[in-house]
Amino acid sequence: MVNLKKVLSFSLLFILLLSCFSMMSFASGETRASVGVYINNQRFWGGVNVKDNTTFVGVRKFATAMDPTASVKYNYSTRTLTVSTSKLYLTAKDGQNYIVANGRYLYTESPIYMKSGVMYAPVMLMAKAFDGKISWNNYNSSFYITKGSGGILSGEKFYRSDEVYWLSRIIYAESGGEPLKGKIAVGNVILNRTRHSYFPNTIYGVIFDKKNGVQFSPTANGTIYKAPNSQSIIAAKICLEGYSVNNGILYFVNASLVPNSWVVKNRPLYAKIGNHSFYY
Repeated sequence: MVNLKKVLSFSLLFILLLSCFSMMSFASGETRASVGVYINNQRFWGGVNVKDNTTFVGVRKFATAMDPTASVKYNYSTRTLTVSTSKLYLTAKDGQNYIVANGRYLYTESPIYMKSGVMYAPVMLMAKAFDGKISWNNYNSSFYITKGSGGILSGEKFYRSDEVYWLSRIIYAESGGEPLKGKIAVGNVILNRTRHSYFPNTIYGVIFDKKNGVQFSPTANGTIYKAPNSQSIIAAKICLEGYSVNNGILYFVNASLVPNSWVVKNRPLYAKIGNHSFYY
C-alpha cells in the first residue's frame, strides 16, 4: 500500500527544488530559450539563450552555420572572439556592448557574455553582421534568417567621413568623460535635430547653429576642434548605425550646474544618463 505521507513529502520536496531552480534562473537574468532560430529554414542548435528580453546565440557555431569556411579564434588575454571569412571580419568581446563587423559598430543594450566557454551575442546583430535577412515568426516564437552576401558593407563605405568627424568631436567635447551610453545620447540629440524641421538638416549645421544663440558651448570655446578619444568615435559610429536611446530627445544639459536654464524649465525630461539630463 502506498505511503501517502511519503508521497506528499516527496512532492513537496520536488516543488521546493523546482522553485529554487526557477529563482536561480531568474536571478541570473538568463532563461533557457523557448525561442527558436532557423537559418535557411534549418533549426540552429548551436546555443540559444534569452537574456534581458534579448535572444543570444553562440557566436562560434552561428558563424560556422552561416559560413562553413569561417575561421574562429579566441584570445584568452583580451576575452575576444574573432571570426574571419572571405566576406567578414568580426570581433566580439566579453562584457562589451557592441560587436565590430567589417569596421561597423553594432550596439546591444544587453552586453555580450561568456558562459561555459561559449561566447554569446544577440542574434539580431549576428544576422546583420553576416548580411542575413532576419524576421520573426510569432506563431512558433522563432527567428528566421536567410543568408545574404556573407558580410555587412564595410565601415569605409558605410560611414561618411565628415559625419564621423563632426559627430565624434561634439560627442567628445560635450561628454568625453561620460559612459558610452551618455555619449551615444549626445550624438542622438544631434541626429534627432537634423531630422526636425526647426533645426538645420546636417550634423555640421546643427553643431554650429546660432539661430537662437550658440547652441553648444564647445563651438564658442574651441573644444569642438579637439581630437576625440576612441570611445567618442565609436559612439558616433553607433549613432550613425541608427541606434538611439530615444528618437525624440532634442536637448541635454548638466542640470546640477545650470538648474535654472531655459531647457530645464521649459522642456519635458526624458532621463538622466551620466551627468547629463536629456529633454524632448
